[in-house]
Amino acid sequence: MYSLLSTINTPDTLRKMERKQLPQLAVELRRFLIESVSKTGGHLSSNLGTVELTIALHYVFNTPHDRLVWDVGHQTYAHKILTGRRDAMNTLRMAGGLSGFPKRSESPYDAFGTGHSSTSISAALGMAVAARMEGSDRRAIAIIGDGAMSGGMAFEALNNAGAMNANLLVVLNDNDMSISQPVGALNNYLAKLMSGGFYAAMRRGSEKVLKGIPPVLEFAKRTEEHLKGMVTPGTLFEEFGFNYIGPIDGHDLDVLVTTLDNIRQLEGPQFLHVVTQKGKGYAHAEQDSVLYHGVGKFDPLNGVAPKAGGKPSYTAVFGDWLCDMAEQDERLVGITPAMCEGSGMTGFAEKFPERFFDVGIAEQHALTFAAGLACDGLKPVVAIYSTFLQRGYDQLIHDIAIQNLPVVLAIDRAGLVGADGATHSGNLDMSYLRCVPNLAVMAPSDENECRQMLTTAFRMDTPTAVRYPRGCGPGVAPEKEMRALPVGKGELRRSGEKVAILAFGAMLAPALEAAQQLDATTANMRFVKPLDEELVLGLARTHGLLVTVEENTVQGGAGSAVAECLQRHGLAVPLLQLGLPDIFLEQGDPAQMLAECGLDAAGMVASIRRRMPE
Repeated sequence: MYSLLSTINTPDTLRKMERKQLPQLAVELRRFLIESVSKTGGHLSSNLGTVELTIALHYVFNTPHDRLVWDVGHQTYAHKILTGRRDAMNTLRMAGGLSGFPKRSESPYDAFGTGHSSTSISAALGMAVAARMEGSDRRAIAIIGDGAMSGGMAFEALNNAGAMNANLLVVLNDNDMSISQPVGALNNYLAKLMSGGFYAAMRRGSEKVLKGIPPVLEFAKRTEEHLKGMVTPGTLFEEFGFNYIGPIDGHDLDVLVTTLDNIRQLEGPQFLHVVTQKGKGYAHAEQDSVLYHGVGKFDPLNGVAPKAGGKPSYTAVFGDWLCDMAEQDERLVGITPAMCEGSGMTGFAEKFPERFFDVGIAEQHALTFAAGLACDGLKPVVAIYSTFLQRGYDQLIHDIAIQNLPVVLAIDRAGLVGADGATHSGNLDMSYLRCVPNLAVMAPSDENECRQMLTTAFRMDTPTAVRYPRGCGPGVAPEKEMRALPVGKGELRRSGEKVAILAFGAMLAPALEAAQQLDATTANMRFVKPLDEELVLGLARTHGLLVTVEENTVQGGAGSAVAECLQRHGLAVPLLQLGLPDIFLEQGDPAQMLAECGLDAAGMVASIRRRMPE
């Protein structure tokens, strides 16, 4: 079934194949991808779209000596399979198994670890400059998608790369972008021509001859630019100092290999525009590439089964609230940095298209854009993942908080996220948010409280953040009424003796379970900031041990806020802070990961019993 693929354990074997064998290898690799991902879950559409490109890159370039830097990295399954990890694909995104993204500690072929977008050109430029400083012939290749090209960092890197004149190749994997021209024989011919030695030599020769006649040289350069611009969309990249080539068919291995081989001989910054199709070769994914972007286990023959009814996810709760609040208040506008589906905004975008703004992979811009809207009387709600908000931290502080603008941050994927691993785990947001003046930070314990907190945040006239986890909560049905909570007030959920557990967010459910076994008092703190100091101090004066529990790193988190409160008021009651450890947690099952961190009920009981007062 895999007569060619089964023989490849390293790209060295691939490079010994005849070019005429490569299309059959692509067929086998695509089939293996579908079969493998159907058993483990993972990213499918993006990986099916880059099969031929991955084969061609490893066939032409001497990896790992030559560096392949993949942007985001969710399209690297074929790369992993061809670089000695084929037999480990059954462990993909599992605890102790292969990462779903490139990871330097996993393989020497993973030149740069990633998980967020728009980093590849910067990293590859660094590698290209390092090679030049070493006097090495090593090549650096950045592979970036059209979505990631909407990130400002990519353009910062392009601007810098053109000025440095390093031997850098940027491959634009374009699968949805409007700048693409129809791909066909003419474009492929022009790409081969413009990447070939004759064209490069002709241009160098012309420049030498015309240097003595500057006006003519300038005219020649402008003519070349306009001629190329007439048949290709590369003028922008030429202005950055790149030699633009393309667009070419990213599924035509003959064209890919020929073009890449020609480019490998060229000096200076090169830009190759490759057009591909998401989900290529699998009908279900071709028809709905968004659905098959990230999938669970599925039947390859019948595709992904429709989701059965059940508890709504926090993301769905947010999406419903957003539509309901928009009905009530026409000032509401929704903003997302390229995560409409992931953040639950699809329904809002359909119902209120004129009030929905997807700004692309541009988190910094998303926040400052929201600040500008808020300045002129609108009420922006920014839906953003916890780890993506890290990229807009300066804008949160400088543009929103300092000006005390009423922007709501709806922060999804707070806490552990499981299979996506360290790059996507939102285990730092309580720490990096609560130190920002003017910003209120809330953490709901269930679905209904999430809706209430979003309402609370929207009705406040200051910056606010509501952080909620991935997936479903305990199953508390959200009420339709738009009810706000008292700002900065928690609630007592259980009365007990000796020990008081102060639970933040989703940790309330296991905390209540632990409290039942320990006969401990339990508080649902609700607000990380402003902290309910009255509740904290009252519990401190009536219990021998306070315990804080949060799905956030202990350093600087909600427990630290409680410790600061006690110190400020001169109370020396023992305090046990339970949370995530000071490490980057790898991928795995979220429930198992919480148990390993001592944040399930059993772990809490064990930790508290070791500190129980006599």
